Amino acid sequence: MEEDGKETISIRESKRRERQAALESPDIGIGLCGWIIVGLSILLMLATLPISIWMCIKIVKEYERAIIFRLGRILRGRAKGPGLFFILPCTDNFINVDMRTITFDIPPQEVLTKDSVTVSVDGVVYYRVQNATLAVANITNADAATRLLAQTTLRNVLGTKNLAEILSDREEIAHSMQTTLDDATDDWGIKVERVEIKDVKLPQQLQRAMAAEAEASREARAKVIAAEGEMNASRALKEASLVIAESPSGLQLRYLQTLNTIAAEKNSTIIFPLPMDMMQAFMKRD
Repeated sequence: MEEDGKETISIRESKRRERQAALESPDIGIGLCGWIIVGLSILLMLATLPISIWMCIKIVKEYERAIIFRLGRILRGRAKGPGLFFILPCTDNFINVDMRTITFDIPPQEVLTKDSVTVSVDGVVYYRVQNATLAVANITNADAATRLLAQTTLRNVLGTKNLAEILSDREEIAHSMQTTLDDATDDWGIKVERVEIKDVKLPQQLQRAMAAEAEASREARAKVIAAEGEMNASRALKEASLVIAESPSGLQLRYLQTLNTIAAEKNSTIIFPLPMDMMQAFMKRD
């Protein structure tokens, strides 16, 4: 399984490199007319020195990359930056791409589960631009497309789960969403790093029904435990009575221990049980 996963990743990486290489075509593709325009642009820059130098030198920050277009075609080589880079006036323009990790909340989605229960689920997605060239050339707005795709993916994944799985297997659902989003956004040069399920909201009626079910289940377990305790206590009393019946003096000692326990609690009234044999002796005298 691990080898298959590595092969899939290597195939995906090779395809991504092929797409990037196709986009980053060499400068000769601009044609003769294009080269004439580039030459005129260079002459214009040299004629307006040193003023033109401020228009030709650009700076991108550490977390940014610049995609340069020359006469509408992506300039050969990888994205420029960070630091200084040089462009020609009139023929070149560039787009800055933020390479930092971006987070966004998935709005609450009303989802019908596999067992026909309507729930509202929201989440959060962490992603970053892995390839600035693909993010600019293959998609109009990578951020908006990723947000919309995350919403539809959340509904599609949860639609195959029942309510119990949604409530208990959040990590598995989040991992499945991450894998699906990562595969879908690979052509856009985007890497989905993490997906988390934030909250699962149930209808009020379903919440009350589940609470009543849980309460009834706890009461049933409590009654069973109490019955088992009574049964165990009865067995212990039966065994104690058999032991006391073997020795009549043991019963008297038990009486004395009971009186000692009652006296320790400082009670004002003490009930002392009398043996029936003594009462029968008095009744015979009468």
